[in-house]
Amino acid sequence: MNPLVEMIFMSEIVLQSKIAHSAADRLKAAYESSDRIEAWSSIQSILIAAGNVSKILWPSNKKKYKRGEKLRGLLKIEESNILSDRTFRNHFEHYDERIEDLFEKQSVGSYRDLALSLIHISEPTRPRSENRAYNPVKNILIFRDETIDIGAVLKALEEIQLKCRPYTMM
Repeated sequence: MNPLVEMIFMSEIVLQSKIAHSAADRLKAAYESSDRIEAWSSIQSILIAAGNVSKILWPSNKKKYKRGEKLRGLLKIEESNILSDRTFRNHFEHYDERIEDLFEKQSVGSYRDLALSLIHISEPTRPRSENRAYNPVKNILIFRDETIDIGAVLKALEEIQLKCRPYTMM
């Protein structure tokens, strides 16, 4: 890979990491001020920025785009890194499909979405119809029966950002 191209990708990873961390700061402030729109906007920004880093390091078309393996090797990033999985980003990006699938597959008696609560994620009484929820104490995002630790995502972004610095001018 051309060194200029490497530098451009590394700089983009640094930028996306900074965007995610800025969104995390906004998320905390939004929760404290009970601003639901800003909270969910911030969550979505974190997911998109993490997804953008994921697409750079784990491109969908590995045969055509070889950069992922090269960049992960340079940065010493494990294949199992939390950012390699874009499931949560996809839940938000393809939310329209998730809703349609939900109502096609089952009759839903109740529907809860965009919860900002302290409910324990493994609590058996948590409604199965709950779509998107965020637990600010545990910093965990929930989509139906799946969870992701936003803190772990942000930590992975920060670690990768630090590894990119020697290759960038940012």
